[in-house]
Amino acid sequence: MKSISTFLLLVLITSTIMKAQRPIVIKDDSLKVGKTSLPGFSVTIPEVPYDNTLKAWTKTLESGTKSKVVTENGDMTIFGSKIKDISPNPVNIYSKMVKLDSSVVLRVAFELKKDQYVERNGTPSEFSKSENFLKEFAKDQYSDLVKDQLNAEEKKQRDIEKELSSLEREKTRMQKSITSNNTNIANEKENITVQNNELTTVSAAIIEHNRQLDTMAAGPAKDEKAKYLKDLDKRKKKAQSSIESSQNKIDRTTSDNEIPKNEQAQQQVNQKLQAQQAVTQKYADKLKKVKAF
Repeated sequence: MKSISTFLLLVLITSTIMKAQRPIVIKDDSLKVGKTSLPGFSVTIPEVPYDNTLKAWTKTLESGTKSKVVTENGDMTIFGSKIKDISPNPVNIYSKMVKLDSSVVLRVAFELKKDQYVERNGTPSEFSKSENFLKEFAKDQYSDLVKDQLNAEEKKQRDIEKELSSLEREKTRMQKSITSNNTNIANEKENITVQNNELTTVSAAIIEHNRQLDTMAAGPAKDEKAKYLKDLDKRKKKAQSSIESSQNKIDRTTSDNEIPKNEQAQQQVNQKLQAQQAVTQKYADKLKKVKAF
């Protein structure tokens, strides 16, 4: 039943992550700037946070130039941007980023010269370079997101592995403790046997010497016998005390065996680890797919 539950959990995890895996979509499109519609591209980047992507796009446009992106009503414009992957000459770039429920859409128009825009019907190499530039930007953003997701899942996996290692160490400690306790119990039981023999011998001797004492006349011999009986009584009390001490040690040492509980806990954590390993692997696969786009 547990293995079936784990299997169903893995299927559910795989299904959930696969649904989350969406492709980057790049297509030729138009960008409306004021009342003018410019030819260009649209890029749909799944899952990425809008604010981070906007900052990354702005930084990319301003990299290597003193020009700054000017934003008005969501429309971004930069003149003289140096995008060597598109052109060796400065490029004017018009763009707009829109936040959707689970993606960000970036619309871009590249102006190579006055009123000369990169478009599908234009120079093929310029179109291809621009498309690749946008694809790499989108891949970087999506990859960074999935890396963070993967790192989070790897941390969860490490935490579970630590939990399992802790349980394994605890089991080893308990096994050693049980072995040590068994040795101690055996030693104390042996001592009880020895002291019981001593108690039997001394008790019999006390009875016999008391009988003799009762028949003796007063004098040094009787006094010596009484003294000897006192020594026997001390030996008896010492044996009784030793037996009681050993029994107390046995009672304190004997406890419930916690190993079955530990093994059950290990089994549960192992199932959790298997499920988490599946999640981690799916995010690793997801990252590979994004990088291979």
